[in-house]
Amino acid sequence: MPIFDKLTNAAKEFFIEPDDETGAPTTPPTVPYGTPNQPAGAAPAAFNAPPVVQAEQRHLDHIAGLLAGDGKDFGAYMKMVKSMAAAGLSGPMLYQTAFNAFAAVNGATIPALLASASQFEQALATDRDKVMARHREKMGENATPGAAPSQVAQLAAQEKKLAADLADLTRQLQAKQQQLLQTQQQLGEERQKTQAALASYELANSAALADLQAHRKAAEAFLNVTK
Repeated sequence: MPIFDKLTNAAKEFFIEPDDETGAPTTPPTVPYGTPNQPAGAAPAAFNAPPVVQAEQRHLDHIAGLLAGDGKDFGAYMKMVKSMAAAGLSGPMLYQTAFNAFAAVNGATIPALLASASQFEQALATDRDKVMARHREKMGENATPGAAPSQVAQLAAQEKKLAADLADLTRQLQAKQQQLLQTQQQLGEERQKTQAALASYELANSAALADLQAHRKAAEAFLNVTK
C-alpha cells in the first residue's frame, strides 16, 4: 500500500541520511509536554530588544550542539517523527509508529525516551541561564568584581558623563544668556543716558553759541556806529 511504502522510505531516509538536513522538509516545531507556551525569541520585558524574525546561524549551531546526542535519545526520535510526518502521518499514529520503529532499532523505552527529552530541556534551560547572566554583564546590569567592564557598560558610562557635561554646559549657557540680557539692558540704559546727556549738552552749547553770536553781532553793530 502507498502509505506503508512512504513509511518504509521515511524510516530508511532517517537511518541513512547525513546529519545535514538542510534540504529535508520539516514540520512546525512541537511544544514539549509541560512546557509553558511562550513565543519563540521573546525578550524579557526589561530589555528593549529589536524584533528578531530569524535566529543567527551561530546561535542555531550552538543550540544544535546542545541537542546533539548518541542517536538513541529524544533528539533522534524527533528526527524520525519529522521524517514520517513528511511521509504523511500525523497525530497519535505518527508518534506511536515512530516510536515503534525507533524502539525496534535501539531498544528504547518510553520512560527512557521521555527522560532524554527532560535532559535536553534542562540543558537548554541551563544554557539559557548562562547566556542571560553573560547578557546582564554585557548590559552593565551585573558587574563581576575584578572584571573589565563590557563595551556596553563603557559606552553607558561615557553617555552618562557626556550627559552630565552637557547639562553643566547648558546651565552655564543659561547663566551666560542671563548675563547677556542684563548687560544688553544696562548697555541700552547707558546709551540712552549718554545720548540724553549729549542732547542736553547740544542744547546748552547751541543756546550759548546763539546767545554769544547774537550779542557779538549786536556789539559789532553798535560799536562800529559809535566809532
